[in-house]
Amino acid sequence: MNTVFYISAAVALISTVMVITRVNAIHALLYLIVSLLAVAVIFFTLGAAFAAALEVIIYAGAIMVLFVFVVMLLNLGPGSNAQESQWLSLKAWIGPAILALVLVSELTFIIARGSLQAPAAGPVEPKQVGVALFGPYLLGVELTALLLLAGMIGAYHLGREWGVEIEREGERESGRAREWESGRVGE
Repeated sequence: MNTVFYISAAVALISTVMVITRVNAIHALLYLIVSLLAVAVIFFTLGAAFAAALEVIIYAGAIMVLFVFVVMLLNLGPGSNAQESQWLSLKAWIGPAILALVLVSELTFIIARGSLQAPAAGPVEPKQVGVALFGPYLLGVELTALLLLAGMIGAYHLGREWGVEIEREGERESGRAREWESGRVGE
């Protein structure tokens, strides 16, 4: 069990370093997903299956979809379609796929061997997590919700301004093209 923990920790560290060093946002997001899945495996090996499930569902699922949505919202114009198809090439998926394969093989090993031991403190129920979060940490939860709301509003306004600029640039380009076709260039 310690071996699985250390391998998961290594995968988490490697993929997190890859997140920080990638220039391309989509590549960084792929490595971030692998990093979050590695942390979920770490939680699972420590006996916190509920925390592992929350890690996968909330972070690797919902928040990553939000990040990808923001990247798509901040679309940079007509040249971005070619760049998006380049992002989906097989070469971009090799690193995250190898690290994810390591995590899947670890989980398969744990489940096939049946060596998962129950935690010493007992299972943590979802109700206990809710009471803990909305009890003494209520202010922190509310401030986090406001921070996420402010981030979504900011992303909306940034995307809207980019969209207006791109539309204006497209109108200018189409106006120049019409002038060129009619022969009135430079008049």
